[in-house]
This record gives sequence, C-alpha cells and structure tokens, in this order.
Amino acid sequence: MDHMDLDLDLDEPLTVEMDSDRSRRLFPRSFPGRSRSRSESPVDMESLSNGSATSATTATTTTTTTNTTNPPSATAPVPQPSKLAHLTESLKLEHQLLRVPFEHYKKTIRANHRAVEKEVSAVISGVSDAVDSDVSKDDAVHRLTSLVSRLQGLKRKLEEGSRVENLQAQRCRARLDHLESADAENLTDWNNTRLKRILVDYMLRMSYYDTALKLAESSNLLDLVDIDVFQEAKKVIDALQNKEVAPALAWCADNKSRLKKSKSKFEFQLRLQEFIELVRAGNDLRAITYARKYLAPWGATHMEELQKVIATLAFRSTTDCARYKVLFEPKQWDFLVDQFKQEFCKLYGMTLEPLLTIYLQAGLSALKTPYCYEDDCTKEDPLSQDSFRKLALPLPYSKQHHSKLVCYITKELMDTENPPQVLPNGHVYSTKALEEMSKKNNGKITCPRTGLVCEYSELVKAYIS
Repeated sequence: MDHMDLDLDLDEPLTVEMDSDRSRRLFPRSFPGRSRSRSESPVDMESLSNGSATSATTATTTTTTTNTTNPPSATAPVPQPSKLAHLTESLKLEHQLLRVPFEHYKKTIRANHRAVEKEVSAVISGVSDAVDSDVSKDDAVHRLTSLVSRLQGLKRKLEEGSRVENLQAQRCRARLDHLESADAENLTDWNNTRLKRILVDYMLRMSYYDTALKLAESSNLLDLVDIDVFQEAKKVIDALQNKEVAPALAWCADNKSRLKKSKSKFEFQLRLQEFIELVRAGNDLRAITYARKYLAPWGATHMEELQKVIATLAFRSTTDCARYKVLFEPKQWDFLVDQFKQEFCKLYGMTLEPLLTIYLQAGLSALKTPYCYEDDCTKEDPLSQDSFRKLALPLPYSKQHHSKLVCYITKELMDTENPPQVLPNGHVYSTKALEEMSKKNNGKITCPRTGLVCEYSELVKAYIS
C-alpha cells in the first residue's frame, strides 16, 4: 500500500505549510505551465477547540509573509490594503475546510492498517501451525491453499484501501489549492464559492442530503464539501431514530481510541438505552446478563447513573416515579441523536453549529440594538424579522459609542455635511432629501410616514452632539 510506509504519527496535531517542501512531500502534485509568486502560511489544525459556535471568530492563526524574491513589476496593479486584509481575515475562518478531510484521511489509514495487521497475523499464525503440526500432505496442501486465498483477499482489500486513500489525499490537495487560489483580484468569485460551501454544509446538517448533493455537483464543489462524511453520520442517525443502537455501537468501536481520549460517554449511554429496552420488553434475565457483560466495566466511573438504570428492574416502564419514568420516554432516543452529532463533530473537528448560523450571528452581533425589538423598527433592518430575532437572541447588544442617524428617505448617514431637519410632526429627515423634495414640489414637504404637508420654511434644523 502506497501510504502504509509513511513515517507519520496519526495522533499528532496537523500542521500544513502552504506551498512548503513538507506540504509537497505529503501532497505531491505537479503544476505544468504554472508559475507565480508564493506565500507561506502555516495553519495549526489543533489550535482551535472544536465544537464551539464562536470558534469561527477565533479561528486558527494564519501568518502571511510576502515573498520578496519575485517583486511585482512596476506596471502590475497593487491590490488595495483593505482587500488584502479582508482576504487574510477570510482565510482565518477556513479551519474546518482542511481539518475534516485530514481527519477522515487519518481514520482511513488507521482502519486499513488494523485490517492489514489482523490478516497478516492470522496468516503467520496459520503458517506456524502448519509447520509445527504433524499433518499429512493433503492436509498441508489444504491449509496452504486456504492461506493463499486469504492473502488474495487481503490483496483486494489493500487495493481498495489504497484507492480510497488516494481519493482522500486528492481531496486534501484540492482544498489546499482552493485556499492558495484566493487572491484579492478574484475575491468576489472566491467568496461566492465559499457561500455555496456554507449552504451545502447547512443542508447536510439539516438532513437535506439530495439537495446538498445537487448544489455541490452543479457548482463543481464535490472536493470542497464533506458529503461522504455526513453520509456516514446519516446511517447512524437514521438507525437511532428507528431505535436501533447496533450501527452506533459499531461506530464507537471504529473510533474507540479517539472517543476514549476525549472521555466520551456516548457508548455508555448507548449501552444504558439497550438495557432499558430489554427491561421495557420484560426480558429481565437477558437484561441482567447484558448488564454484567457491558455495563459493569463502566461502574468505576459512572456508578450513580448505573445504579439508577439498574433500579428500573424493580420500577418497570409503567412506574409513576418521575425519577425512573423519564428513562422510558421516547425523548431519550432524541437525546442519543444529539449526543452522537456532538461526538461526530468533535471527532472531525467541525463546529457544533452550522457554519451558516455562525456567519449570520457574527453579522447580527454588529446590528443588534434595543431599538431592533421595538414595534417601529424599520423594515430594512434584518432584526425586524422574527427568524433573525430568534437567531440573535443569545447574542449581546452591539456596543455603540456614538449614535448614527440614517435618513429614512435616502438611507444615507446624517452628519454635519448632511444635517437632520425636524418636521412639525417630530419626524426627522436629512437636509439633502428634504431639499430635493422641496424642489420637486414647489417648496412643499410631504412626510413619507404620516402624509403631513408643510412648507420648507417650517423645518427646524437639528444638531448632533
């Protein structure tokens, strides 16, 4: 297998240096006919705590240094500093884009490595037994034939594993290239692509898998989104919603070392639920046997929860005792689904909240003021809509050192150059808007809110302190 001989510690934090020698060793690729100035941006994949709704605003530190060996020509346009700053800040938010495929890649390598070790150990053991035992010629031929068949099966597994690894390595390369392609000159197109990636991420988290796949295919984004990773989660979620724990337990077994390192209780919760279902069905003997085999090992760290669940053997599912009745309610399965989603996101380095929610909340946090929740809030304000208000509910109010007056008519800022003027009914508009209205209506001013008509001379100038 091409990747099995890599001297790479899969549990060490990932550090990717854009366009460095090391990145080319990990992800080799030739670029015929392509030459341009390079920048070097180390991105530490482990520098973020996973699963935080605020993690997008405290993303990994990306340092960009200009390559001075190839200075731009005198005629080349110099990007505006604001665009470069915007681009730099945008790249800081792309932690998940690189982390998810790399974690998937590591998981595949580990799984293939375990499969190889298991099969090779079995073959070596079989050969040793054949050598040590005194068997007839026919028996020896039969054993050797069986070992050859097993090795042929291993070869097929290795070929398939190598193919999957190559595809995942290609996905990592594609995402590195996508980040490298970000430039101040094509920032609009790059942001449009990112918006589509964010929409696909939201659809996948909301279980709109077919729609997400169509958007990714139509926009040529299959290498930049994680549809296959979410499809893996979908199988477990569907099973839990159908009150089946076998796929979730298999997922826990595949990721046992990672879950143990993060001190996850998900497998224990699954075992408890399986015990509850045996008690619900009245299979007391099976429930006791199950508890001895699968729940007893957790007693040292989760004794209180274990005692509570074991007590259901006496209280039954028809009990009126609230302490035990809640354990038999259907919402326990919903709790397991939520628990799995959290563990899944942590495992792959994803944020717990959809990226779309995080980006929207980041914008709403700058707009949220007490005025947004008043009845006369302008309709142009996003927070005048109930859906945005709900999204902004956990956010603090924006800190405004100075009030900003915006004209209702022109939507322009009112300041000393365009001062506000007060109509007799108390409504305030900008001088620019009222002068234009006066010229068009022979000195008459009509309030667009109340319909009041007055002379321009009746207006009173207001001053901003």
